[in-house]
Amino acid sequence: MTQSGPRKGSVLISGVGAGQGLGAAIARRFSREGYPVVIAGRSQDKLQVTLKELNDGSAQAVMAIGDSTLAADVRRFVETAEGLAPLAVAVHNAGSNEPAPFLKVSEERFTRHWREHALGGFLLAQAAIPKLLQHGGGSLFFTGASGSLRGKANFAPFAAAKAAMRNLAQSIAREYGPQNIHIGHIVVDGGIDGDLLNSRLPDRKKQLGPDGMLNVDAIADAYWAMHIQHRSAWTLELDVRPWTETF
Repeated sequence: MTQSGPRKGSVLISGVGAGQGLGAAIARRFSREGYPVVIAGRSQDKLQVTLKELNDGSAQAVMAIGDSTLAADVRRFVETAEGLAPLAVAVHNAGSNEPAPFLKVSEERFTRHWREHALGGFLLAQAAIPKLLQHGGGSLFFTGASGSLRGKANFAPFAAAKAAMRNLAQSIAREYGPQNIHIGHIVVDGGIDGDLLNSRLPDRKKQLGPDGMLNVDAIADAYWAMHIQHRSAWTLELDVRPWTETF
């Protein structure tokens, strides 16, 4: 990224699932601006749905199937993006949340949350930063959550993992911001109006009322806005929430 504006190139979104999900929305937002995109995730079926939508809209897009907690897969994601155009933006959007009473949380579940959020973010950063440095800069963004800032009851594994990822982002920003890499951590504070939450809690949207859930395309706008910021006024952390959400 230069003082004259953001550097164009490929965009990698690690953690793309449902078509009406945040990862897919970020891909749509950047592709609309003419950026070639790589959508990466574990489910070939879900990726194919999003890929078809992008390609039908004349976007230059490819998919990469793999696990964001495996270093070899993440390196392959980055190389796939480099095959489209020099990497300009990488987004860590992977990771699940399985609420449970603390004494019911197994070591396996706690470790899995840490791997998906904290380790996955670490692996993407280690794979993407050398490419961004080679190209003179770019953006590296992490999707955070309410749990990044506070640990609610029954959310211990998720909150611990998200808080670790937030501190990872802060540390990387202080080291690589001066080398022209914009590190951003986006706190998504509230329920996302997407396929995942609506399938789990079909009545939630009606209960919360108009605009009571975060619109995925509106969240994606925040990622785009951070990418195009002038480097004299970069944002490290941005929080987005519905207007009715208490915080």
